[in-house]
Amino acid sequence: KDHTTLVAAVTAAGLVETLQGPGPFTVFAPVNAAFDALPAGAVDNLLKPENKEMLTKVLTCHVVAADAMSDAIGKMIKDDGGTHPVKTVGGCTLQAKMDGEKITLTDENGGVATVTIADVKQSNGVIHVIDKVLLPKM
Repeated sequence: KDHTTLVAAVTAAGLVETLQGPGPFTVFAPVNAAFDALPAGAVDNLLKPENKEMLTKVLTCHVVAADAMSDAIGKMIKDDGGTHPVKTVGGCTLQAKMDGEKITLTDENGGVATVTIADVKQSNGVIHVIDKVLLPKM
């Protein structure tokens, strides 16, 4: 119920079948409040049919073609000296860091999302719940 906006966006972008595919996928899933925090009208604008390409880009910047549990991400961050670049299927590069025990992701615009619930295992990968929408460089 905390992800109804994300589900609506995935449906509007035509990504349901893709994300139900064999994967593996790691999805950084923004909660409804993260979408609500975007500028007024941004979500409605992205959901318009003529903006499907932009919506797809935003959503796929939340998806990694790997099954990355939080302990593996934490190890990669440590092995890379505190920051690990994460390449998404949308072509964005996120910067993963640790903030105490929590993983943070910085998007290409400097926006920072925190993983609030990690390691929600799925049949084709894992979901990490985040508190902000990650945006690609436009």
